[in-house]
Amino acid sequence: MNRRENLKLLFTGSVGAGLLLTGCEPEQEAVQGQLMTGGTPGGRTDEEKLRDAKLLEETFFTEEEKKKLSTLVDIIMPADSESPSATELKVPDFIEFMMKDQPNNQTPMRGGLMWLDFEADEKFGKPFNELTKEQVIQIVDLVAWPEKAAPEYIGGVRWFNMLRNLTCSGYFSTEAGWKYMGYMGNQANVWDGVPQNVLDKHGLSNPEKYSDLFLKPEDRAKVAQWDEEGNLIG
Repeated sequence: MNRRENLKLLFTGSVGAGLLLTGCEPEQEAVQGQLMTGGTPGGRTDEEKLRDAKLLEETFFTEEEKKKLSTLVDIIMPADSESPSATELKVPDFIEFMMKDQPNNQTPMRGGLMWLDFEADEKFGKPFNELTKEQVIQIVDLVAWPEKAAPEYIGGVRWFNMLRNLTCSGYFSTEAGWKYMGYMGNQANVWDGVPQNVLDKHGLSNPEKYSDLFLKPEDRAKVAQWDEEGNLIG
């Protein structure tokens, strides 16, 4: 099983809750404690919309950092026969927003991206963005597998874990990401009576006269009718 399938299974099992980054700085906690008045479609308040607009106007990553980020997120979530790559789904843009939304992550993120150049220069004598794909993978492998990483790379491991979490959070919050892991969302329920194995266990059975009146997909929009004595008639 490849890395992509592992990530898919992880999100399918946990609905991604375990990977979504949490935590607030004092300023964020203060904003959360304020009483918001009014509201907008989708549950966003006017204050929240203004804050989002302000964050979208700001820029965090440099062009060099964006190039590194694009390389890395496509290693974490590459394109395959079933779904697009992380960059195709604009995951770097998601991470850009999250850096501004959760500024406590800015220093570790930028530090990790700087470390890439240091490691690239040490091993290959050139910046990370000039490395071949094989050379990039050599550096990524130093921090991508926590149980195999050398002790001196513990900081890099923590940084890459954060990057991987952000990448997956962004990827699986898109329509393509939902489809890839088979998330169906809320679906209308269809009930065709108590399951036979449950009835058998308790020595019961469905009344024959109701067998044609159980809810069926094609009858979902019909309103049930009852007689004056409370019996279901259609």
